[in-house]
Amino acid sequence: SASGASVVAIDNKIEQAMDLVKSHLMYAVREEVEVLKEQIKELVERNSLLERENALLKSLSNNEQLSQLSA
Repeated sequence: SASGASVVAIDNKIEQAMDLVKSHLMYAVREEVEVLKEQIKELVERNSLLERENALLKSLSNNEQLSQLSA
């Protein structure tokens, strides 16, 4: 009976350790997700700015200049 109780105690300790590991991993993943979301937001904004700039430059260019870009 004493050995059964020690097995249960060990199982409980293992379960607590696993819960702690899981908690730390989830926290780290959430932090990384937030960083990546912010990077995506910044990249989308930058891409939008560059697309508008590109459209403006194309509108100010003549056909010869545009044909040189694709060559």
